[in-house]
Amino acid sequence: MPVMTIHEAVTRRLEVLAPDGTVDEALMPQLDREQVETMHRWMLLGRTLDAKAITLQRQGRMGTWASLRGQEAVQVGAVAAMEDDDWLIPAFREHVAMIVRGVPGETLLAYWAGDERGSAFPPGTRVFPVPVPVGSQFPHAAGVGMSLRMRGEQAVAVAFIGDGSTSEGDFHEGMNFAGVFRANTVFIVQNNQWAISVPLSRQTASETLAQRAWGYGFPGIQVDGNDVFAVYAACRGAFERARTGGGPTLIEAVTYRMGDHTTADDASRYRDPEEVASWAQRDPLDRLRRFMEGRGWWDDTRQAAAETAAAEVVEEMVARMMAMEPQPPREIFGHMFARMPEYLEEQASELEREVER
Repeated sequence: MPVMTIHEAVTRRLEVLAPDGTVDEALMPQLDREQVETMHRWMLLGRTLDAKAITLQRQGRMGTWASLRGQEAVQVGAVAAMEDDDWLIPAFREHVAMIVRGVPGETLLAYWAGDERGSAFPPGTRVFPVPVPVGSQFPHAAGVGMSLRMRGEQAVAVAFIGDGSTSEGDFHEGMNFAGVFRANTVFIVQNNQWAISVPLSRQTASETLAQRAWGYGFPGIQVDGNDVFAVYAACRGAFERARTGGGPTLIEAVTYRMGDHTTADDASRYRDPEEVASWAQRDPLDRLRRFMEGRGWWDDTRQAAAETAAAEVVEEMVARMMAMEPQPPREIFGHMFARMPEYLEEQASELEREVER
């Protein structure tokens, strides 16, 4: 019997915007000045919020925080490509993505301050709450995408995950279901090189994470995750493919977690300072600013004004969060069931009595 090749797959990498701000015009997506400046504004908002949240945690006004510094281009490039009817299924670091998609900043901050109302989003907000078990959102995303396809909706479920979570069984289950049922789902892996203190080299023997998609029957592509244009272009293509019945896509965005894993971590204990410094030279915000300056769209005056505006927005978020009335004890139980089960009702009443005592 002959030996036959029954499957071959090519995993490509997309780069559009170089660190010096120049672009490959043949690959540059069609974005006007207003769209690019909006991307920059969102990325700057994420960077500003991140710094403020870390300060709040250090002051004891928030429980913890997962820094997004260095990963802004992945989140902004993806949400900029989304349509109003699409669903966002975040992991736990997608702060700016959640805000852009309609989650109030004070609600997001309340979540990290330990307030259960931080998972109660305004009606109509197509954003899932932050999942605590890592990787558990991928089966959710597959299910949402399957539902959208069954209903004939031309909307997409956009799910984020980290490189470490690709070692979880939930990653396999979500990808497998999405592939089998051709779900309207796009999976985005933020490969920031570290799963807390475990490097990518200890997570997989594969050359890329993107190539894993082929094992589930759909394509995967790797992009420069610090290049907002590459992320946007890859997402636009993947979203359109899902909307038109083409099924899911896996996008691996290669980026770097510039800060600690969370405020409970000290990354200096396991990361080489030279590695961090090298990635700092590829900062996604600096890269986009150089592009805008090269087009004559940006200068120091505009930058200063943008930083001031971002700081004002963040301070307003913080003020609204701090002005929230104390969380009623019963709220802890209030966002899981349409009708609270009897055993939870008993626990809620017992907690209320304990607080009163």
